[in-house]
Amino acid sequence: MASAVGVDDYALTRVPDSARYSWWSVAVQRFGQVSALSQFLLGATIGFGMSFGNAVLAFTLGSVILELITILVGVIGVREGLTTSMIARWTGFGRGGSALIGLAIGISLIGWFGIQSAVSAQGLAALVGGLPEWGWALVFGLVVTAIVVRGFHSMAWTAYLMVPAFLILVGWSVVSELTRHDLGALVASAPPGPQLSLLQGTTLVAGGFIVGAVITPDMTRFNRTTGDVVKQTLVGVTLGEYVIGLAGVLLAHAVGTAQITTIVTSSVGWVGLLIVIAGTMKINDWNLYSSGLGVVNFIGTVSGKRAHRGLVTAVLGVVGSVLAAAGILSKFTDFLTVLGVAFPPIAGIMVAEYFVVKQWRGTLEEARARGAVPTDAPVWVPATIVVWIAAALFGEFVDWGLPSINSLVVAFVLYVAAGKLGLVRGVGRSATADAEPAPAA
Repeated sequence: MASAVGVDDYALTRVPDSARYSWWSVAVQRFGQVSALSQFLLGATIGFGMSFGNAVLAFTLGSVILELITILVGVIGVREGLTTSMIARWTGFGRGGSALIGLAIGISLIGWFGIQSAVSAQGLAALVGGLPEWGWALVFGLVVTAIVVRGFHSMAWTAYLMVPAFLILVGWSVVSELTRHDLGALVASAPPGPQLSLLQGTTLVAGGFIVGAVITPDMTRFNRTTGDVVKQTLVGVTLGEYVIGLAGVLLAHAVGTAQITTIVTSSVGWVGLLIVIAGTMKINDWNLYSSGLGVVNFIGTVSGKRAHRGLVTAVLGVVGSVLAAAGILSKFTDFLTVLGVAFPPIAGIMVAEYFVVKQWRGTLEEARARGAVPTDAPVWVPATIVVWIAAALFGEFVDWGLPSINSLVVAFVLYVAAGKLGLVRGVGRSATADAEPAPAA
């Protein structure tokens, strides 16, 4: 039954060279992730509480954080050809820790899936009617689920269609609204809502895509070279953050609201319906895709059984659609703030282990030479769990600097220190029974 539900898409194995794509093909999907309708919402949220100048600074600082994390973690993904939660087994977390990461990623991205579906439902209910918002949330969520069940290839074609459509329609939206206003006056105007500090704005920007940065290997495992990862990150993240985010800032100043559906519909009316569909579909597929990969790893670790990615994805898609119908959008800002400090330590630890400490680097390289995954992994790495919790708490409770970057740097430094002191040691050994050798290229 499971094998008939979509494709497994190398969920627990290395992606062979024969299944990899050009950097541009992957870059279109990366840009689609960043330049989503939620990025408009993020820009509008920041523009509602910040001046244009401060918003530019917040997006700049947040983008630098995201690009650094994305490139470093993405390089691990392209080299190893494995998903984020699988790589975590040999980048400091062990089998048990990677299961926690898989579960955390799964839950968080289902939350994102719900947020995106809820945004779409608002627009569809306002512009089309016929169904209440919760009904449209279910319909939209299930359509995206059908695409994701078919795997990376199906998602690539979705991006080829939806990214250009979204950019054209967003350009029309922005021009239609901003031509009614004095652009210089908008840039110089005070924020229409309660003021946000630079720290708050930067944290929202970094938190807005921090999970996407951490799970970069889920995408870059389909790249061919490390140079491809750098190119697609610079193009996708920079353009996505600035073009869509700052357009949202200006529109919030022009319309005087942070509600994205109000901005879109007041700009172009019925064309807003197409913006809603294109702008959400091209990121929501990745939310669901990576959520499924994380949960597949969790199930395999806990039960010892190999769960089929397609079937898991179908179940999660239904769950995410129900969350959208339940109104998860109202928790958007709080959700981003939590992600801004809880997920950066994962990337900090993975980067520290892979590039500096290298306790399990040789194990990965030996298995890569065979085109397979390592035959076993440590069950737990206690020092890593302590570092993860400590870094997240530091980011949450220390009122200095940027919480997201604080937690990332603290995790990196603490893990390197633990490695130098000989504290990074695995407890127990677990055979990689749920994974099979990758097919020959």
